[in-house]
Amino acid sequence: MFELGPPIPTQPTAQKARTVGEMFWLRVARSATRPALFYKDRGAWQALTWAQTYDRAASVAKGLYDLGLERGERVAVLGPTQPPWAVYDLGAQLACMVSFGIYPKQSAEQVRYLLEHSEARAIFVADPEELETVLEAAEGVETLKAIVPWTDALHGEAKGRDPRVVSPKRFEGEKLPDAKVRELWQTADPDDTAIFIYTSGTTGPPKGAMISHRNILSLLTGAADASPWLQSDLSMHFLPMAHAAERVLGFYARVNNGIPGAYAESTGTVLTDLQEVRPTLFGSVPRIFEKAYAKIHSELEKKPPAVQKIFAWADGVGRRRVKYVVEGRAVPPLLALQYKLAEKIVFEKIRAAFGGRVRLMITGAAPTAPEILEFFWGAGLPIYEAYGMTESTVITHINREGAVRLGTVGRIIPPAEARIAEDGEILVRGPWVFRGYYKQEEATAETVVDGWLHTGDIGEIDRDGFLRITDRKKHLIITAGGKNLAPANIERAIKGEDVLISQVHAHGDKRPFVSAIITPSPIETLEWGVERGLVAKDELEARQKELMENPAGRSAALNEVTAKVVAHPDYRERVRQAVGRGNHQLARVEKVRKFVLLERDFSQDEDELTPTLKLKRKAIEAKHGPLLDRLYAEKGFGLEP
Repeated sequence: MFELGPPIPTQPTAQKARTVGEMFWLRVARSATRPALFYKDRGAWQALTWAQTYDRAASVAKGLYDLGLERGERVAVLGPTQPPWAVYDLGAQLACMVSFGIYPKQSAEQVRYLLEHSEARAIFVADPEELETVLEAAEGVETLKAIVPWTDALHGEAKGRDPRVVSPKRFEGEKLPDAKVRELWQTADPDDTAIFIYTSGTTGPPKGAMISHRNILSLLTGAADASPWLQSDLSMHFLPMAHAAERVLGFYARVNNGIPGAYAESTGTVLTDLQEVRPTLFGSVPRIFEKAYAKIHSELEKKPPAVQKIFAWADGVGRRRVKYVVEGRAVPPLLALQYKLAEKIVFEKIRAAFGGRVRLMITGAAPTAPEILEFFWGAGLPIYEAYGMTESTVITHINREGAVRLGTVGRIIPPAEARIAEDGEILVRGPWVFRGYYKQEEATAETVVDGWLHTGDIGEIDRDGFLRITDRKKHLIITAGGKNLAPANIERAIKGEDVLISQVHAHGDKRPFVSAIITPSPIETLEWGVERGLVAKDELEARQKELMENPAGRSAALNEVTAKVVAHPDYRERVRQAVGRGNHQLARVEKVRKFVLLERDFSQDEDELTPTLKLKRKAIEAKHGPLLDRLYAEKGFGLEP
C-alpha cells in the first residue's frame, strides 16, 4: 500500500502555472495514475490517485457554479484534515474562487464572525457537532448561500432546519468541463487572491490575510529549490488545514511535487498511523516534539538504573555526533563505532515510534529547545526548524540539508530578502509577501511599509546568514528598572526542566522582578498521580482518550482530577525545583522570583490558547491579573524557587 517511488528529485509544476488550480491540473497531467493521498476507511487504508482526486474536485467546482457562485467569491471548509477537505479546497481553486479554512471546535460567535467578515457564500461542514455550530452561526448571515454537510447521512439530519442546507450529492458526478477550467486560469490574474488564512487572533479578532496565486506559486518554487523533495517521499498529515503551514507547505507543496500524503485517522491515532504509514517526511508544531521528548523521559524514569545509564550513554554519543554532522565534518572513527552500537540498543526504537524511515522532520511556529533538537538529531531524526508567518505565505527561512545551525531558523529562501531594523525587528521583502488584510487597509499599511513586511518578531542574523529569533516585539517585558527581557527565553528555560510542566507564562512588564504562571501537563501529571495512588488507572485512560480526541480541550473532569494531583506537596516541590534549575540558565534579571502554579492547564475553552495552541498573552494577563498582582503585593503568596 505504501510502497515508495524511486529516490530521485521530483518534477514540480508550480513554476509553470498561473494559478493554484492550474498547478493542480499540471500535476494530474503528469502523475494521473500515481497515488495522491491515503486515508483510512473502516480500519483499512485506501488510496486516491491524482486523476481520481481531480475528478472529485472538478465535480465540486461545477457544483459551486451551479449554485450561482462566481469566480473570486469565498468558500469555507470546516472539518478535520481528511480527503474531503482537500477535494473541496481544490474544487474551489479549479473554479478560481477564494477558499479558506475554519478551525474545528470554535464557538458559534467565532464562526459567525468569520462567515460575516469573509462574506462566505458556501461552507462545507464535516460532523454533527460542527454542523450545529454552523447552523447557529449562520442565523442572520445573509451573504451565506449554502451549508453543505460532508455526508448524505448528516444532510438527512439537517435538511429541514435551514433552507440553505444543500446535499453533498450536488458536488458529485458531473464535472466542470475541461474547457471551462482552462478558460478560468488563462483569464485569471496571478495576483488575484487564492486563499484567505485567518490569523489565530492572539491579540484580537482574527484578520483575514489575502494570499495570492503568485504568492503561493513563487513560494513553492523557492522552497522546492531550497529543500528538494524526492519521488520516494511520503508525508503524514494531521494538523489543521486552516493553518497556513499545513495548507501551503503540507498540502499545496505536495501538489507541486506530486508526493502522496497519508491522513491520520484522527489526532488520537497519530502514533499508530505513523507506524503503519512509515512516512519519510513529517511536519509538526514544536509541541508534538516536546511531548514526545517528555514522554520518552517520563517512561525512562520508570526503568531500572542500569537502563537509565545505558540511555544516558547513548544520548551523549548521539549529541556528540550531531556537532560533526551539522557542521559537515567527518565523524571520528571511534565515535562512529559508538554511534552504531547506540543505534542498535536505543535509537532504532525511538525511530520506530515515527515509522522507522523518516528522513527529515520540519517544525516552526514557535522555537524548539536546543536540548530537544539535539536529542532527535542524535537519534537520527533530524528536525529542520523553519520560520515565517501567514503574512509571508508561511515561510521565509529554513534550515536545510548541508546548511544547518541548531538554535536558528536557517537562512532566507531566495529571492526573498531579510534585514533587521534598528529596534531589532525582522523585516522581510519578496514575492511571497501577502496582498494585505481583507477589509483592513490601515492594518495592512502598518504591516507592509515600502514593500517590507514588518514581522513583529525580534531577532538577529549572524555573519553566515542564519536567523535567530528572540521573541515577539509586542511580548517584550520592560521591567520597572528599564531592562528589556524576552519572555520566550525565560519560558523555554523553565518548561524544558520537567515533563510535568505544560505552559509557562512569564510576567514582569513595569514590575520590579519577573514572575510566572505555570500550568501542569495533563497526562504526565495524571501518570505521576497514578504512581502515588492519587489517580485510578481507568481515570487516566479516560482522560488520555479525551485529550487525544481534542488536544486543546480541558474538560471539567480533567481539571478536577488534575487539581487533586497538583495539590500534593511533593508535586509542588518538584515544580519548584524545576523553576530553580531553569533559573540557573538565565541572567540575574531574567530569573523568576515568584510563581503561581495553576490547578489546571491553559485551554482554548477558557480563551487562553489559540486553535494552534499559542498562548493568548493579553487574555491570560487579564484573566489571571489578580493572581499576578498578589504575587507582588503579598508576602507568602505563590511559590519561590
